[in-house]
Amino acid sequence: MSQKTRIAVIGLGNMGTPHCQDVATSEMTELAAVCDTNRTRADAFAAKYNVPAFYSYQELLAWGKLDAILIAVPHYDHVPLSIAALKQGVHVLVEKPITVTVKGGRKMVAAYEEAKKQYPKLVFAIMFQQRTYGFWKKIKDMIDAGELGKLVRASWIITDWFRTQFYYDTGGWRATWQGEGGGVLLNQCPHNLDLYTWFFGTPKRVSGFASIGKHHNIEVEDEVTGYFEHENGMVGHFITTTAESPGTNRLEIIGENGKLVYEAGKLVFVRNEMSMVKFLWESDHSFDKVPTETIEVPYTHHGQPGHRFMIENFAAAIQNGDTLIAPAPEGLRSISLGNAIMLSSFLKQTVEIPFDEDLYEAKLQELIANSRFQKGEVKVETKDMNDSFQK
Repeated sequence: MSQKTRIAVIGLGNMGTPHCQDVATSEMTELAAVCDTNRTRADAFAAKYNVPAFYSYQELLAWGKLDAILIAVPHYDHVPLSIAALKQGVHVLVEKPITVTVKGGRKMVAAYEEAKKQYPKLVFAIMFQQRTYGFWKKIKDMIDAGELGKLVRASWIITDWFRTQFYYDTGGWRATWQGEGGGVLLNQCPHNLDLYTWFFGTPKRVSGFASIGKHHNIEVEDEVTGYFEHENGMVGHFITTTAESPGTNRLEIIGENGKLVYEAGKLVFVRNEMSMVKFLWESDHSFDKVPTETIEVPYTHHGQPGHRFMIENFAAAIQNGDTLIAPAPEGLRSISLGNAIMLSSFLKQTVEIPFDEDLYEAKLQELIANSRFQKGEVKVETKDMNDSFQK
Protein backbone atom coordinates (compact mmCIF):
# COMPACT_ATOMS: atom_id res chain seq x y z
CA MET A 1 0.00 0.00 0.00
CA SER A 2 1.27 3.50 -0.79
CA GLN A 3 1.55 6.07 1.98
CA LYS A 4 -1.71 7.56 0.83
CA THR A 5 -4.78 5.35 0.65
CA ARG A 6 -5.63 4.79 -3.02
CA ILE A 7 -9.41 5.14 -3.37
CA ALA A 8 -11.56 4.65 -6.45
CA VAL A 9 -14.92 6.42 -6.52
CA ILE A 10 -17.77 4.39 -8.04
CA GLY A 11 -20.72 6.47 -9.17
CA LEU A 12 -20.08 9.99 -10.45
CA GLY A 13 -23.41 11.65 -9.82
CA ASN A 14 -24.42 14.24 -7.25
CA MET A 15 -22.51 12.57 -4.41
CA GLY A 16 -19.63 11.04 -6.34
CA THR A 17 -18.67 14.45 -7.70
CA PRO A 18 -17.73 16.06 -4.35
CA HIS A 19 -16.28 12.76 -3.14
CA CYS A 20 -13.79 12.78 -6.02
CA GLN A 21 -12.75 16.28 -5.05
CA ASP A 22 -12.34 15.36 -1.38
CA VAL A 23 -10.37 12.20 -2.13
CA ALA A 24 -8.14 13.97 -4.66
CA THR A 25 -7.29 16.90 -2.38
CA SER A 26 -6.81 15.18 0.99
CA GLU A 27 -3.26 14.65 2.21
CA MET A 28 -4.29 11.16 3.37
CA THR A 29 -5.82 9.83 0.17
CA GLU A 30 -5.19 9.54 -3.54
CA LEU A 31 -7.87 9.29 -6.20
CA ALA A 32 -6.80 6.08 -7.93
CA ALA A 33 -9.58 5.75 -10.50
CA VAL A 34 -13.18 6.63 -11.30
CA CYS A 35 -15.99 4.32 -12.35
CA ASP A 36 -19.42 4.94 -13.85
CA THR A 37 -21.63 3.11 -16.32
CA ASN A 38 -22.01 6.44 -18.14
CA ARG A 39 -18.85 6.35 -20.27
CA THR A 40 -18.96 10.02 -21.16
CA ARG A 41 -19.15 11.03 -17.53
CA ALA A 42 -16.44 8.56 -16.48
CA ASP A 43 -14.12 9.80 -19.22
CA ALA A 44 -14.69 13.44 -18.25
CA PHE A 45 -13.82 12.78 -14.61
CA ALA A 46 -10.82 10.68 -15.62
CA ALA A 47 -9.51 13.55 -17.74
CA LYS A 48 -10.15 16.10 -15.00
CA TYR A 49 -8.22 14.14 -12.36
CA ASN A 50 -5.77 12.37 -14.69
CA VAL A 51 -6.79 8.90 -13.51
CA PRO A 52 -8.06 5.77 -15.30
CA ALA A 53 -11.77 5.45 -16.10
CA PHE A 54 -13.73 2.23 -15.71
CA TYR A 55 -17.26 1.50 -16.84
CA SER A 56 -18.07 -1.41 -14.54
CA TYR A 57 -17.06 -2.24 -11.00
CA GLN A 58 -15.96 -5.70 -12.15
CA GLU A 59 -13.37 -4.14 -14.48
CA LEU A 60 -12.24 -1.79 -11.73
CA LEU A 61 -11.73 -4.55 -9.17
CA ALA A 62 -9.94 -6.72 -11.74
CA TRP A 63 -7.51 -3.82 -12.34
CA GLY A 64 -6.48 -4.12 -8.73
CA LYS A 65 -4.32 -1.01 -8.34
CA LEU A 66 -6.28 0.41 -5.44
CA ASP A 67 -6.70 0.00 -1.70
CA ALA A 68 -10.34 0.99 -1.30
CA ILE A 69 -13.54 2.01 -3.02
CA LEU A 70 -16.05 4.70 -2.17
CA ILE A 71 -19.54 3.64 -3.33
CA ALA A 72 -21.90 6.44 -4.45
CA VAL A 73 -24.40 4.60 -6.65
CA PRO A 74 -28.17 3.94 -6.30
CA HIS A 75 -29.04 2.11 -3.09
CA TYR A 76 -29.80 -1.37 -4.40
CA ASP A 77 -26.34 -1.56 -6.00
CA HIS A 78 -24.59 -1.09 -2.66
CA VAL A 79 -25.01 -4.80 -1.96
CA PRO A 80 -23.23 -6.42 -4.94
CA LEU A 81 -20.51 -3.75 -5.11
CA SER A 82 -19.66 -4.01 -1.42
CA ILE A 83 -19.66 -7.80 -1.40
CA ALA A 84 -17.45 -8.05 -4.51
CA ALA A 85 -14.89 -5.63 -3.10
CA LEU A 86 -14.82 -7.12 0.39
CA LYS A 87 -14.26 -10.60 -1.02
CA GLN A 88 -11.11 -9.27 -2.70
CA GLY A 89 -9.84 -7.60 0.46
CA VAL A 90 -10.63 -4.10 -0.82
CA HIS A 91 -11.69 -1.65 1.88
CA VAL A 92 -15.16 -0.16 1.42
CA LEU A 93 -16.73 3.18 2.33
CA VAL A 94 -20.38 3.13 1.31
CA GLU A 95 -22.75 6.07 1.02
CA LYS A 96 -25.87 6.11 3.17
CA PRO A 97 -28.12 4.19 3.50
CA ILE A 98 -26.28 0.88 3.73
CA THR A 99 -28.89 -0.40 1.25
CA VAL A 100 -32.68 -0.62 0.85
CA THR A 101 -33.57 -3.48 3.22
CA VAL A 102 -32.24 -5.02 6.39
CA LYS A 103 -31.97 -8.36 4.60
CA GLY A 104 -29.68 -6.84 1.96
CA GLY A 105 -27.64 -5.09 4.62
CA ARG A 106 -27.15 -8.34 6.51
CA LYS A 107 -25.70 -9.91 3.36
CA MET A 108 -23.15 -7.11 3.22
CA VAL A 109 -22.21 -7.47 6.87
CA ALA A 110 -21.98 -11.27 6.55
CA ALA A 111 -19.64 -10.87 3.56
CA TYR A 112 -17.52 -8.48 5.61
CA GLU A 113 -17.26 -10.88 8.54
CA GLU A 114 -16.32 -13.73 6.20
CA ALA A 115 -13.74 -11.62 4.36
CA LYS A 116 -12.10 -10.58 7.62
CA LYS A 117 -11.07 -14.19 8.18
CA GLN A 118 -8.71 -13.79 5.22
CA TYR A 119 -8.11 -10.03 5.56
CA PRO A 120 -8.18 -9.25 9.31
CA LYS A 121 -7.48 -5.54 8.83
CA LEU A 122 -10.28 -5.02 6.33
CA VAL A 123 -12.21 -1.77 6.90
CA PHE A 124 -15.92 -1.33 6.12
CA ALA A 125 -17.42 2.08 6.87
CA ILE A 126 -20.56 4.06 6.07
CA MET A 127 -20.91 7.75 5.24
CA PHE A 128 -22.79 9.02 8.29
CA GLN A 129 -20.97 12.34 8.31
CA GLN A 130 -23.45 14.01 10.66
CA ARG A 131 -21.81 12.07 13.48
CA THR A 132 -18.95 14.57 13.09
CA TYR A 133 -21.18 17.61 13.74
CA GLY A 134 -20.39 19.39 16.99
CA PHE A 135 -23.97 19.69 18.26
CA TRP A 136 -24.78 16.00 17.68
CA LYS A 137 -21.47 14.94 19.26
CA LYS A 138 -22.23 17.10 22.30
CA ILE A 139 -25.70 15.56 22.68
CA LYS A 140 -24.21 12.07 22.40
CA ASP A 141 -21.61 12.90 25.07
CA MET A 142 -24.21 14.32 27.45
CA ILE A 143 -26.45 11.26 27.09
CA ASP A 144 -23.56 8.83 27.51
CA ALA A 145 -22.30 10.73 30.57
CA GLY A 146 -25.73 10.42 32.19
CA GLU A 147 -26.31 14.17 32.43
CA LEU A 148 -29.98 13.75 31.56
CA GLY A 149 -30.46 10.76 33.84
CA LYS A 150 -33.10 8.23 32.91
CA LEU A 151 -34.43 9.08 29.45
CA VAL A 152 -38.20 9.47 29.18
CA ARG A 153 -38.98 10.87 25.73
CA ALA A 154 -37.31 12.02 22.52
CA SER A 155 -39.23 13.95 19.89
CA TRP A 156 -37.63 14.90 16.59
CA ILE A 157 -39.39 17.15 14.08
CA ILE A 158 -37.09 17.01 11.06
CA THR A 159 -39.03 18.63 8.24
CA ASP A 160 -36.37 20.85 6.66
CA TRP A 161 -35.57 18.32 3.92
CA PHE A 162 -37.70 20.32 1.46
CA ARG A 163 -37.56 19.06 -2.12
CA THR A 164 -39.34 20.43 -5.20
CA GLN A 165 -40.97 18.34 -7.89
CA PHE A 166 -38.09 19.35 -10.16
CA TYR A 167 -35.70 17.57 -7.79
CA TYR A 168 -37.61 14.31 -8.21
CA ASP A 169 -37.84 14.76 -11.96
CA THR A 170 -34.05 14.99 -12.41
CA GLY A 171 -33.29 11.35 -11.64
CA GLY A 172 -34.83 8.42 -13.50
CA TRP A 173 -34.27 6.09 -10.53
CA ARG A 174 -35.22 8.55 -7.83
CA ALA A 175 -38.44 8.20 -5.82
CA THR A 176 -39.45 4.88 -7.36
CA TRP A 177 -39.79 1.52 -5.65
CA GLN A 178 -37.68 -0.20 -8.29
CA GLY A 179 -34.98 2.45 -8.60
CA GLU A 180 -34.58 3.81 -5.09
CA GLY A 181 -36.68 1.56 -2.88
CA GLY A 182 -38.22 4.35 -0.84
CA GLY A 183 -38.54 8.08 -0.30
CA VAL A 184 -37.80 10.49 2.52
CA LEU A 185 -36.82 7.76 5.00
CA LEU A 186 -34.40 6.12 2.60
CA ASN A 187 -32.95 9.18 0.89
CA GLN A 188 -33.00 12.19 3.21
CA CYS A 189 -33.47 10.75 6.70
CA PRO A 190 -30.94 7.91 7.05
CA HIS A 191 -28.73 10.44 8.85
CA ASN A 192 -31.47 11.30 11.33
CA LEU A 193 -32.48 7.68 11.85
CA ASP A 194 -28.81 6.87 12.41
CA LEU A 195 -28.44 9.67 14.95
CA TYR A 196 -31.64 8.59 16.72
CA THR A 197 -30.36 5.04 17.17
CA TRP A 198 -26.85 6.35 17.98
CA PHE A 199 -28.30 8.40 20.82
CA PHE A 200 -31.01 6.11 22.13
CA GLY A 201 -30.56 2.63 20.67
CA THR A 202 -33.07 0.78 18.54
CA PRO A 203 -36.67 0.88 19.77
CA LYS A 204 -38.49 -2.36 20.47
CA ARG A 205 -41.88 -1.43 19.01
CA VAL A 206 -42.65 0.88 16.10
CA SER A 207 -45.89 2.41 14.82
CA GLY A 208 -45.48 4.11 11.46
CA PHE A 209 -47.74 6.32 9.37
CA ALA A 210 -46.46 7.02 5.86
CA SER A 211 -48.13 9.01 3.09
CA ILE A 212 -47.25 7.90 -0.43
CA GLY A 213 -46.82 10.71 -2.94
CA LYS A 214 -48.98 13.02 -0.85
CA HIS A 215 -47.30 16.25 -1.97
CA HIS A 216 -45.26 15.21 -5.02
CA ASN A 217 -45.81 13.18 -8.17
CA ILE A 218 -43.83 10.20 -6.82
CA GLU A 219 -44.73 6.65 -5.82
CA VAL A 220 -42.84 6.54 -2.50
CA GLU A 221 -43.28 8.20 0.89
CA ASP A 222 -42.86 11.97 1.23
CA GLU A 223 -44.45 12.46 4.66
CA VAL A 224 -43.91 10.17 7.66
CA THR A 225 -44.71 10.05 11.37
CA GLY A 226 -43.23 7.38 13.60
CA TYR A 227 -43.98 6.48 17.22
CA PHE A 228 -41.40 4.36 19.04
CA GLU A 229 -41.41 2.41 22.30
CA HIS A 230 -38.09 1.42 23.84
CA GLU A 231 -37.46 -1.54 26.11
CA ASN A 232 -36.56 0.79 29.01
CA GLY A 233 -39.91 2.63 28.79
CA MET A 234 -38.68 5.63 26.80
CA VAL A 235 -40.91 6.75 23.95
CA GLY A 236 -39.90 8.50 20.74
CA HIS A 237 -41.55 10.54 18.02
CA PHE A 238 -40.16 11.09 14.55
CA ILE A 239 -41.85 13.46 12.11
CA THR A 240 -40.46 14.17 8.66
CA THR A 241 -41.41 15.28 5.17
CA THR A 242 -39.91 16.74 2.00
CA ALA A 243 -42.83 19.14 1.54
CA GLU A 244 -42.51 21.79 4.26
CA SER A 245 -40.89 25.16 3.74
CA PRO A 246 -39.80 26.62 6.02
CA GLY A 247 -39.20 23.34 7.76
CA THR A 248 -38.14 22.56 11.30
CA ASN A 249 -35.21 20.70 12.78
CA ARG A 250 -35.97 20.39 16.48
CA LEU A 251 -34.81 17.55 18.70
CA GLU A 252 -36.26 17.57 22.20
CA ILE A 253 -34.98 15.05 24.75
CA ILE A 254 -36.57 14.65 28.16
CA GLY A 255 -34.70 12.94 30.96
CA GLU A 256 -35.30 12.85 34.69
CA ASN A 257 -32.70 15.62 35.07
CA GLY A 258 -34.23 18.03 32.59
CA LYS A 259 -34.97 18.91 28.96
CA LEU A 260 -32.34 19.19 26.23
CA VAL A 261 -33.36 20.94 23.01
CA TYR A 262 -31.45 21.47 19.80
CA GLU A 263 -32.97 23.89 17.30
CA ALA A 264 -31.66 26.60 14.97
CA GLY A 265 -28.06 26.04 15.97
CA LYS A 266 -28.70 26.40 19.72
CA LEU A 267 -28.38 23.62 22.28
CA VAL A 268 -30.32 24.49 25.42
CA PHE A 269 -30.51 22.44 28.64
CA VAL A 270 -33.33 23.24 31.08
CA ARG A 271 -31.78 21.43 34.01
CA ASN A 272 -33.80 20.21 36.97
CA GLU A 273 -32.43 20.96 40.41
CA MET A 274 -33.41 17.42 41.40
CA SER A 275 -34.69 14.31 39.65
CA MET A 276 -38.23 14.81 38.38
CA VAL A 277 -38.92 11.14 39.16
CA LYS A 278 -37.86 11.66 42.78
CA PHE A 279 -39.79 14.94 42.97
CA LEU A 280 -42.90 13.33 41.48
CA TRP A 281 -43.03 10.75 44.27
CA GLU A 282 -41.78 12.81 47.20
CA SER A 283 -43.46 16.21 46.79
CA ASP A 284 -46.30 16.96 49.20
CA HIS A 285 -47.84 19.58 46.88
CA SER A 286 -50.22 18.90 44.01
CA PHE A 287 -49.08 21.36 41.35
CA ASP A 288 -45.47 22.18 42.13
CA LYS A 289 -42.89 21.74 39.41
CA VAL A 290 -39.25 20.90 39.77
CA PRO A 291 -37.13 24.07 40.05
CA THR A 292 -34.91 24.52 37.00
CA GLU A 293 -32.11 26.57 35.54
CA THR A 294 -31.68 27.19 31.81
CA ILE A 295 -28.23 26.80 30.27
CA GLU A 296 -27.13 27.31 26.69
CA VAL A 297 -24.70 24.44 26.15
CA PRO A 298 -21.52 25.39 24.27
CA TYR A 299 -20.13 23.19 21.54
CA THR A 300 -17.62 23.46 18.72
CA HIS A 301 -18.56 22.60 15.17
CA HIS A 302 -16.58 22.50 11.94
CA GLY A 303 -19.45 23.98 9.90
CA GLN A 304 -18.76 21.81 6.85
CA PRO A 305 -20.76 19.03 5.16
CA GLY A 306 -18.43 16.55 6.89
CA HIS A 307 -17.75 14.03 4.13
CA ARG A 308 -14.03 14.85 4.06
CA PHE A 309 -13.74 14.00 7.75
CA MET A 310 -15.35 10.62 7.13
CA ILE A 311 -13.03 9.90 4.19
CA GLU A 312 -9.97 10.81 6.23
CA ASN A 313 -11.18 8.76 9.21
CA PHE A 314 -11.67 5.83 6.80
CA ALA A 315 -8.10 6.29 5.53
CA ALA A 316 -6.75 6.55 9.08
CA ALA A 317 -8.49 3.29 10.00
CA ILE A 318 -6.82 1.61 7.02
CA GLN A 319 -3.38 3.12 7.62
CA ASN A 320 -3.18 3.18 11.41
CA GLY A 321 -6.09 1.14 12.76
CA ASP A 322 -7.92 4.23 14.02
CA THR A 323 -11.45 3.73 15.36
CA LEU A 324 -14.12 4.31 12.72
CA ILE A 325 -16.63 7.08 13.30
CA ALA A 326 -19.31 4.99 11.60
CA PRO A 327 -18.64 1.27 11.08
CA ALA A 328 -20.86 0.00 8.25
CA PRO A 329 -22.58 -2.71 10.35
CA GLU A 330 -24.12 0.10 12.41
CA GLY A 331 -25.97 1.09 9.23
CA LEU A 332 -28.27 -1.86 9.92
CA ARG A 333 -29.82 0.02 12.85
CA SER A 334 -31.09 2.96 10.83
CA ILE A 335 -32.31 0.84 7.92
CA SER A 336 -34.04 -1.47 10.40
CA LEU A 337 -35.87 1.46 11.95
CA GLY A 338 -36.82 2.88 8.56
CA ASN A 339 -38.03 -0.50 7.28
CA ALA A 340 -40.03 -1.00 10.48
CA ILE A 341 -41.78 2.36 10.08
CA MET A 342 -42.78 1.52 6.52
CA LEU A 343 -43.81 -2.05 7.33
CA SER A 344 -45.99 -0.77 10.18
CA SER A 345 -47.61 1.70 7.80
CA PHE A 346 -48.19 -0.97 5.14
CA LEU A 347 -49.70 -3.40 7.67
CA LYS A 348 -51.51 -0.68 9.65
CA GLN A 349 -50.26 -2.18 12.90
CA THR A 350 -47.41 -1.88 15.38
CA VAL A 351 -44.39 -4.01 14.56
CA GLU A 352 -41.61 -5.23 16.80
CA ILE A 353 -37.91 -5.07 16.01
CA PRO A 354 -36.53 -7.42 14.86
CA PHE A 355 -39.36 -7.90 12.38
CA ASP A 356 -39.99 -10.40 9.59
CA GLU A 357 -37.41 -9.29 7.01
CA ASP A 358 -38.82 -11.66 4.39
CA LEU A 359 -42.23 -10.02 4.81
CA TYR A 360 -40.75 -6.58 4.14
CA GLU A 361 -38.84 -7.87 1.10
CA ALA A 362 -42.05 -9.45 -0.23
CA LYS A 363 -43.98 -6.21 0.25
CA LEU A 364 -41.28 -4.26 -1.58
CA GLN A 365 -41.30 -6.72 -4.48
CA GLU A 366 -45.11 -6.47 -4.62
CA LEU A 367 -44.85 -2.69 -4.86
CA ILE A 368 -42.29 -2.99 -7.65
CA ALA A 369 -44.33 -5.60 -9.55
CA ASN A 370 -47.57 -3.60 -9.30
CA SER A 371 -46.04 -0.23 -10.06
CA ARG A 372 -47.67 1.64 -12.92
CA PHE A 373 -45.88 4.88 -12.14
CA GLN A 374 -44.40 6.77 -15.10
CA LYS A 375 -41.87 9.54 -14.44
CA GLY A 376 -41.96 10.95 -17.95
CA GLU A 377 -38.97 12.77 -19.39
CA VAL A 378 -36.07 12.93 -16.97
CA LYS A 379 -34.89 16.51 -16.57
CA VAL A 380 -31.17 17.28 -16.47
CA GLU A 381 -29.58 19.37 -13.75
CA THR A 382 -26.06 19.70 -12.43
CA LYS A 383 -26.56 20.16 -8.71
CA ASP A 384 -24.34 21.79 -6.12
CA MET A 385 -25.11 19.45 -3.27
CA ASN A 386 -23.76 21.88 -0.67
CA ASP A 387 -27.22 23.49 -0.62
CA SER A 388 -28.65 20.15 0.48
CA PHE A 389 -26.32 19.25 3.33
CA GLN A 390 -27.09 20.28 6.87
CA LYS A 391 -23.89 21.76 8.26
